[in-house]
Amino acid sequence: MSITIQHVINHLTAKVKLPENTVDQLITGSPNQTVTGIFVTFMPTQHVIEQAIQHGANLIIAHEPPFYNHHSHTDWLTDDPVYETKRKLIENGGISIYRCHDAIHRFQPDGITEGLVHSLGWSSYVVQRKPEADLLSFPEGMTLQLIAEHIKRSLGIEYVRLAGDPKMACRRAAVLVGFRGNGSLTIPLLEQEDLDLIIAGEGFEWETPEYIRDAVQQGIQKALLMIGHAESEASGMKLLSDRLAAAFPELAVHFIGEQPVYQVI
Repeated sequence: MSITIQHVINHLTAKVKLPENTVDQLITGSPNQTVTGIFVTFMPTQHVIEQAIQHGANLIIAHEPPFYNHHSHTDWLTDDPVYETKRKLIENGGISIYRCHDAIHRFQPDGITEGLVHSLGWSSYVVQRKPEADLLSFPEGMTLQLIAEHIKRSLGIEYVRLAGDPKMACRRAAVLVGFRGNGSLTIPLLEQEDLDLIIAGEGFEWETPEYIRDAVQQGIQKALLMIGHAESEASGMKLLSDRLAAAFPELAVHFIGEQPVYQVI
């Protein structure tokens, strides 16, 4: 029996309850389309779509949307040349794009956070899983500098952003993926969970980083590592691709990553 896009969607959502205003949706294509191959990715960029077409895969499962806003609205992009070129590529290539955002964050445990912690080799350090973060207990001798270098090496990225003393010892940390680095999440965690370090994807630069700056000025040993939104979430989509490959062995399922969007010059 051929596998349709709807079969794959049903598998992704079988064990979760999506919110009423979910952004998870089939953005392009038809649910009745037979799947010829699956590309799993963080962001369905122009490059990712081109690669899917070249490899004969007609379903892209992405964590983020293709058209530059959270709710996949496109009315504001009418006649924009970049949007039109990308839209035509998707349409002419027969590519269906399904956004898997809310569902994977509602896996038990959160599939994106689990993927990042797994990629960092820190699963054995997890002491508590909260909806918004994994809490870690590091072995003795872990400094902020060592942790930053380990993250770069494990994720294959050139840089992270650091606030705090690179030489400070880090005993307890929280890992928050994506756009969970804002002060309303991180600052209460630092106090309530007796944390030394926040490791996050991104967040408003005038919230958590400024809190860390003031803490350090007051002689309080706290630190922050911002690793980037995509860099914090791509590993979760890689883990999802591995699980989809096991669930649908008759299909070619591949994870495809991207180069970091920013360059340091």
